Amino acid sequence: MHCPYCRGTDTRVLDSRVADDGGSIRRRRTCSSCAKRFTTIEQMQLTVLKRSGATEPFTREKAVAGVRKACKGRPVSEDDLACLGQAVEDALRLSGAAEIPAHEVGLAILGPLRALDEVAYLRFASVYRAFASADDFEREIAALRADRVISEPTPQPTG
Repeated sequence: MHCPYCRGTDTRVLDSRVADDGGSIRRRRTCSSCAKRFTTIEQMQLTVLKRSGATEPFTREKAVAGVRKACKGRPVSEDDLACLGQAVEDALRLSGAAEIPAHEVGLAILGPLRALDEVAYLRFASVYRAFASADDFEREIAALRADRVISEPTPQPTG
């Protein structure tokens, strides 16, 4: 570990604490060369297992890039996409697995995207789930409508 002040390599850990509900470790360190203190945070590295069997580090930007294409022309801001990316990463980290199948990343995207924009959700789902016909779209739209009816409160009679 290099000291951020003097770039010295002789540092010592003073204190370690679990942070983010076990998702990271916060370490308080001191440098033997300049005697300054600094904090490091160690976070679990998520890796994505691709269909080919290869693995690569999870990057939020790559996950958001596919969603950005589905949101083209929709009223979705970059802030919305950043929040979606954070929600996806949080969901994957909460699973507790260090290696996530690529399919699970797609599933983690579908829920937040559905809440964000239904049209973008349909676009993404059509590619992700490989819709083969208009019937696939109709089934998914029917499911969206059914969920919307269930989640809307029933008006209570007044009088």
